[in-house]
This record gives sequence, structure tokens and C-alpha cells, in this order.
Amino acid sequence: MTVDDVAALSSALDGVGYLTNEALATAMFLAVRLPQPLLLEGEAGVGKTEAAKALAAALDTPLVRLQCYEGIDAAEALYEWDYPRQLLGIRLAEARGDHVGEADLFSRTYLVSRPLLAAIEHPGPRPAVLLIDELDRADDEFEAFMFELLAEAAVTIPELGTIHATHPPVVVLTSNRTRDLHDALKRRCLYHWIDYPDVERTAAIIRRRVPGAATPLTVGVAEAVSRLRDLDVQKRPGVAEAIDWVAALIMLGVDRLDADAVERTLGSVLKYREDQEEARRRGLAWVVG
Repeated sequence: MTVDDVAALSSALDGVGYLTNEALATAMFLAVRLPQPLLLEGEAGVGKTEAAKALAAALDTPLVRLQCYEGIDAAEALYEWDYPRQLLGIRLAEARGDHVGEADLFSRTYLVSRPLLAAIEHPGPRPAVLLIDELDRADDEFEAFMFELLAEAAVTIPELGTIHATHPPVVVLTSNRTRDLHDALKRRCLYHWIDYPDVERTAAIIRRRVPGAATPLTVGVAEAVSRLRDLDVQKRPGVAEAIDWVAALIMLGVDRLDADAVERTLGSVLKYREDQEEARRRGLAWVVG
């Protein structure tokens, strides 16, 4: 790998536009070098998914992403058989008078790789970064299905056997804590909680993600977002919302945050009607500071 220590990884992440602190950089370094899966938890919008993307960019290796959702199963995450091609193969064999056995139909020719299998079979030379995003949205059975992959860097396909990774992927799992993950899964992972960054770091991140944004605007938005998090809102705004807010303000020609600009663009940062009403009750002048 190209990462010799935590400082080198932190510098590489900075080089691809991702600002991190020492604790997160250390967790990511250990995930790469041990290697061991890394579980990132935190509120939505704090940069968990972006951390995995930045890690892949810093390591100059592919990112393989599995987006979890309620009802996802092994076929959608690992592999599935191409039944239309299998049927076509049977018909072609019958037309030629050939015998088609089960081994012919359930071979690699008809196997469609999904993200988990693609990461396991990545040819290298560097391992892929496998992002298993929002694992808390999946059910308990799917979470249990992940154990073999996390523990052994291997997956089992009944028709083909167990496939071991030549270059085990760097695995990053994220969770918004809509439900608690099992201790058995956490035991296999490194763990890091990503909190909301302070105003200074938020402003620095915005400037990285929105080139050309004026300093008064980025600082004003970072401070306003910090205040909005103190309100009794359903969804506290994260860094992602702050970046979107600045981009919207620049599009409207705003170079300094004021109450009128907040009123016009509040939907960029607060995504519930009740949250916007709460901000207006508190006062848009208070939001601006």
C-alpha cells in the first residue's frame, strides 16, 4: 500500500479534498493496514460516505459501493444467475443436439457479479475499497449474512463453492443508527463515531467543496448551521446541507448571509416544513447571528 503512517494518509486525504481529524485518520489507517473492517456511525450528512469515497481516491483504487435498503437480500448484494441467458443456452444446445448438465448452466458464464462479489474478486494490485452504505437500513438476516465476508474476506456460492479474495478489500460500513447493529458484527470491526465538525472546520470543508465561495459566506453559513442544530428540529443539518446551502446562495449571487437570503434558501438546509417553521419562530435574524 502507499500509506506508511497516519500522517501520510491524512495528507493523501487532504490531497483529494477530504479534511479529517487525527482520530478518523487513525481509524482509516488501521482499516487499511491491519486490515480490518471500519464501522462509521454518525448523524446523516456528517461525511461518512464521503470518507469511504475519499479513501478510495487517496489509495488510487476502485470504490465498490453497496447501498443497503429494507428488504435487500444476498442475490442483490452478492450475485445472481442470468436466467434469460441460461434459457437461451438450453435452447441453443437443444438445437445442436447437445446435452446440457447442471454444471454447464451454473457456471461462471452465467454468473452476474454484484458489489460484494466484485470487491472480493478485484484483481488488484491494490485492494478495492468496499463501501457498505447504511447497513442499519437492512434487516437482521442480511446483517448476519455479512459475517463471512467481514471475518474471512470470502463469500460462498452454493453452486461454485467458497471464493476467497486474492486482495481482501478495505471494508467501510456506515450506519445512521436507525437501529442498533449486532454486537457480533461490531466485534469484527473497528469503530469510529463521526460528529458534527466545529464552525471553523465546517467552513474549511465548504471552501474545499465549493471553490470560489467567499470567506464571509462560508463562515456565515457554518455558524448558521451550528445554530440551527440547537433548535428542536426533526433533522439537524450536517455538512452536506451546509455545502448545498452555499452552492445555492452563490447561484443566487449572494456573497454574505442575511435574513432575506435565509428566507429565500431555507429549503436548502432544512428539509421539513416543521423545522423551517421552528427556525422562523426563533427568528431568521437569530439564524444569521
